[in-house]
Amino acid sequence: MSRSTSGTRRVTLVLVALLLSALLVFPTQSQGLLRHIGVPLAPIVTLPIEALAALDRSLRDVWEGYVALHGVHEENLRLRREVELLRDQNSRLREATSASQRLTALLEFKGRAASKTIAAQVIGRDATNWYRAVMVNKGEGDGVRVEMGVITPAGVVGRVVKTSASASMVLLVTDPNNAITGLIQRTRDEGIVEGTARGLARMKYIPLLSTVRAGDRVITSGLTGGFPRGLPIGVITSIDKTEGDLFQSGEIVPDTDLTRLEEVLIITAPRGEAESDADALSAQPPQQRKP
Repeated sequence: MSRSTSGTRRVTLVLVALLLSALLVFPTQSQGLLRHIGVPLAPIVTLPIEALAALDRSLRDVWEGYVALHGVHEENLRLRREVELLRDQNSRLREATSASQRLTALLEFKGRAASKTIAAQVIGRDATNWYRAVMVNKGEGDGVRVEMGVITPAGVVGRVVKTSASASMVLLVTDPNNAITGLIQRTRDEGIVEGTARGLARMKYIPLLSTVRAGDRVITSGLTGGFPRGLPIGVITSIDKTEGDLFQSGEIVPDTDLTRLEEVLIITAPRGEAESDADALSAQPPQQRKP
């Protein structure tokens, strides 16, 4: 077995040597021979070479794609952070714009109001179910006293029921413990406006013969302290008239959205007709005043 193997090796070496010798001795004939041999063998030889080249290109494309995707991922993260930052800035700007618009409207109303007022910001709400009230950031140190009326440009909010040095509690007009004298603007009938358990308000003690109806507006009458005459309270939505009763009542939806209070005005000095007349009289020259 070993002898035949060694013999085969010798024959192979001799053939290779003869082939090399022929290539050196007869170069022209050798090229023709190699050409004839290479034509049928070319597809066999080039197939693995092309496969390796294609694999190399695929690997290179995959690597370049990975590098490109990694860069895109980093860019996406950066853009996402920028978008979040811009959203936060936009939210802050919108809130600042909204606050500026509210304060502008509040100050314009304050300038037109016939009463002396101070602006206050709502800083808290009553967390219990006993009262419907809010806390504001103005107190005794700012001249706020109990029973002072609280309003917004939309209408009546409530009245001050408790004060400290720098804060006050405002009982809302929708609280059953609150009572404000009201006037039906169309019929000129008066009554007492109190809060209800449903979070609305009700005008009581309307004369039985009054022609009050749903849609009538209710304003402050100015007969009690805290509010001057003519401030809007709300609109009557329904009338309760029971046979045998001496009075009728009407449910009121307040003009002010009491669930979204942020800034209010506290009436520190309601200015009535007597005060206005006194101011006008004091402004006249001495020779024009009546004795």
